[in-house]
Amino acid sequence: MSQFFQIHPDNPQARLVRQAADIVRGGGVIVYPTDSGYALGCHIGDKAALDRIRRIRKLDDRHNFTLVCRDLSEIATYARVDNVVYRLLKQYTPGPYTFILRATTEVPRRLMQSKRRTIGLRVPDNAITQALLGDLGEPLMSVSLIMPGDELPLIDPYEIRELLEHEVDLVVDGGWCGMEATTVVDLADEKPMLLRAGKGDPTPFEAA
Repeated sequence: MSQFFQIHPDNPQARLVRQAADIVRGGGVIVYPTDSGYALGCHIGDKAALDRIRRIRKLDDRHNFTLVCRDLSEIATYARVDNVVYRLLKQYTPGPYTFILRATTEVPRRLMQSKRRTIGLRVPDNAITQALLGDLGEPLMSVSLIMPGDELPLIDPYEIRELLEHEVDLVVDGGWCGMEATTVVDLADEKPMLLRAGKGDPTPFEAA
């Protein structure tokens, strides 16, 4: 039976944030809010938790997970970032964007896109996520909470708890946080490429 924390979306309770972080550190799978919808997350190095998320979402080994980071300094640990890319990231983070970047050796091989050795990273503009990442001191390995056969993510924390109470260790109720996917931009090559238009304004990358 999963736990259920109601965490204030603007002023997250430190006690509950710490408990949520402890669940992640202990190998748990959590549902948590971001600036573009609810997501499934786990500890970056935990293969068993990763496999649980794959079972919940019915994902194969080729599906790319995202590293959800607190800030640009964390991104630089896991991705190769030159000055041009850094300026772009600084302008559009935090926000509802996922950026595809060249991975460093800090990224577990199973998380990389196999041929290009890239990784998706993002910095959400969400107070609960930021507090959780701050307590963890490292990124969350994450995917959007879209159930098999659905096109849109789940948005009601109570419905999520009812559906997944035996599949996850914690559901964080952070209120309404949207249901539109992130905008995905590939920055791994010399020229930025828009891969998916979503909640983040895609216009600057369409022009690129």
